[in-house]
Formats: sequence, C-alpha cells, structure tokens
Amino acid sequence: MEIIADTTEFYIEHDTAVAIGKFDGVHLGHRRLLDEIIQAKERGLAACVFTFDPSPSVLFGGDSRVLSTNAEKHMIFERMGIDFLIEFPMNPKTAATEPGDFVKNYLVNQMNTRFLAAGEDVSFGNRGEGDAALLTSMAEECGYEFKAIEKVCDASGNVISSTLVREHVEKGEMETVTALLGTPYSISGTIKKGNHIGHSLGFPTINIRIPENKLLPPFGVYSGNTLVKGKLYRSISNIGLKPTVGGEDTPGIETYLYDFDGNLYGATATVELESFKRPEKKFDSLDELKAQLARDIG
Repeated sequence: MEIIADTTEFYIEHDTAVAIGKFDGVHLGHRRLLDEIIQAKERGLAACVFTFDPSPSVLFGGDSRVLSTNAEKHMIFERMGIDFLIEFPMNPKTAATEPGDFVKNYLVNQMNTRFLAAGEDVSFGNRGEGDAALLTSMAEECGYEFKAIEKVCDASGNVISSTLVREHVEKGEMETVTALLGTPYSISGTIKKGNHIGHSLGFPTINIRIPENKLLPPFGVYSGNTLVKGKLYRSISNIGLKPTVGGEDTPGIETYLYDFDGNLYGATATVELESFKRPEKKFDSLDELKAQLARDIG
C-alpha cells in the first residue's frame, strides 16, 4: 500500500475506486464502504482510501482522541487490500476549499477517480457544504460513478458510528465494541522496557507505549489476544497507572502472554481487548498483587 500524506500535491496515474471518509475506528459501516472499492479492483481499478489528517472535528476544536491511530489504520487498510491511502492535510486553507473545486482538483484531476463511494451523510469542503447530492450531480460531468452507502445498524437498530463505538469503549463494554467493529478493539504500540515487577512475581509481561491520542477504555484488567511478530497469543492486560508499584504519570498497558517467554523489546504489538475483568486496584502488598494476578490469569 502506498501512503500519501502531508501534501496536496499528489498524482495517481492509475484509474481509481475511491472511498472518502474519516474512518475512525474502521467499524462495520466503514467496512461496507471499503468493500465497495475492493470489489472494484475486479474491474481493474486501484482501491484508494481518501481520509483527512487531522479529522475536521479536531481541526475545529473537537476531541483529539482517536479510536484508531494512523499507524493502526495503515495496518487495517493494508490487510484489507487497499492500494493507495491519501491522508489529506487538514488546515484552515485546505478546509476552505470550495466543494466543487475539491472534487475536480483532487478526486478527478489528481486521482483519476472512476468509481467513488461515500456515506450518505458525507461532508467535505468549505463549511462542510460538499455532500452526497453534490457528488451525484457532478458524476456525469467528471466521469465517475458515485455510490452513496446507507448506514449500517446494530442488532438493536442503532446506527453504527464512530460516536457510538466511542461511547461503548469509554464504558468498557468491549463485547459490544467488538460487535460494532467486527473485530476486537485493539491498542498497537512499541514494546518498551518496564520495571520487571511482573517477572519478579512470576508473571513476565510486556509493556507497550500507548500513543497519546489513543482513546482508552476504563483503567482495569482485560482479557483478549496479542499479535506480535506474526503470532497471536492469548493474553491478559492491565491498562492504567500501576498504583501498587508506585504509579506512573501516563497510562500504560502491561500484558501477560500465555505460553510465551522471551525478549520482545522494540517489537510492535497489537493488544486486542475482548472483555473487561475488573477495575485497576491498588493492593496493600506485592503478595496481594501476586495472588490477584494468579486469579486473573487462571
């Protein structure tokens, strides 16, 4: 996958099928949209995702925490078979681009768009005035086919959105989050050296540096899986500040991998959070912590 970022001066020579959106969390609604452009590869088109960095909401003062960091989205898109990813730079100048100019300059002239898919509530350009109606009206003139994708709903009839996913992540309702995303909520980062407390207690763990803008669920212990160096391990993780061993200034994630013993420093790990087990707690002694760890892991 070719990633084009931090520039408005780009050109894709190949005819493309483009999905435009924010793609925070890459939930089931996003995946239906992405399926459209992946299917278009059968017609000889290159699958291209056009997204914004930062998102328009962040540019205009919204919550900067994300469900998926750029690095996490890169992994997701590549696994899905996306050929090109445009991370369009959002700033006051680019945000003020007139919607019609946005379509002609970027989507048509610079990307050779032949098929375009977007959510039925898509918005772009100056004051967010670009919408599905505009994309439909410009399709014939600009030589592309446009498809507006309807919202996807969950089993209860709620529209699946990044906002809905956020609400459940913040409550620690990870089973519901998995249903909305189609995959467990995950945190990816580089494995760093810890304080070796887990090892001294008989439960060697890996410590992952969490990106500052990553949305975290409530501090506590979660069961799930961890992908590292191409292998998936059953795991249990603590997210928080480690109050029993002196605490830390910033949240971290410490993970015990079942059936693994080795050195993984510097590797990238992706920790999947399937279910919440208990809140983070300060224990009166390391012996109490050790006993609780044994119960958690067992």
